[in-house]
Amino acid sequence: MAGLFITFEGSDWSGKSTQVKLLGQALVEAGYEVVLTREPGGTELGTRLRELVMNGEAMNGKTEALLYAADRAHHVDTLIRPALEAGKVVISDRYLDSSVAYQGAARGLGERWIFDLSSWATDALFPDLTFLLDADPAELRASRAEQRVSRDGVPLDRIERSNLPADEMRASFKRAAAEDPFRFVVLDALSTVEELSEQIAKVTLQKLREERSLP
Repeated sequence: MAGLFITFEGSDWSGKSTQVKLLGQALVEAGYEVVLTREPGGTELGTRLRELVMNGEAMNGKTEALLYAADRAHHVDTLIRPALEAGKVVISDRYLDSSVAYQGAARGLGERWIFDLSSWATDALFPDLTFLLDADPAELRASRAEQRVSRDGVPLDRIERSNLPADEMRASFKRAAAEDPFRFVVLDALSTVEELSEQIAKVTLQKLREERSLP
């Protein structure tokens, strides 16, 4: 029985990582085998590449994009695809849509070029379901500050120091969702953690029932 590949996308501060963990817990409780992962950094090699990208020396956009693609190729080959073939549910915090938004749109490398690069790197493995946690980036930052969620005392990584245009990244995510409504579920990132987790679990369990009822 084939597994299900789920990804979470959105701007920084959107609460993706929290919802990844909550969905994983809900599915385990429902009796599913679950693998939680992230990009970059879902494998040992990915962890090393993450350190290079996030905290390494200065690099241009193409170098950054190619490092992400290398991580994704290895991630899919050694972790994601084997887990799916074993019938597990794989939930990833970011995947190719983030590269399209960050390197394609915000870095100006071209969304189609980055999409094609990731498609080649992964042998065209696309998620079955993508949750986009969407909100105005400024409102997200303000909301998280009010909730006392901050990075006080934690140095900014290289990507954060780049001060990439958040509105362009958000627009890229929304374009992807509009172009592939069957895969994407767009949710209000400013909803409460509980409201989001309830919606996400409901959609995912329905998707699993539909997929596993197919002949």
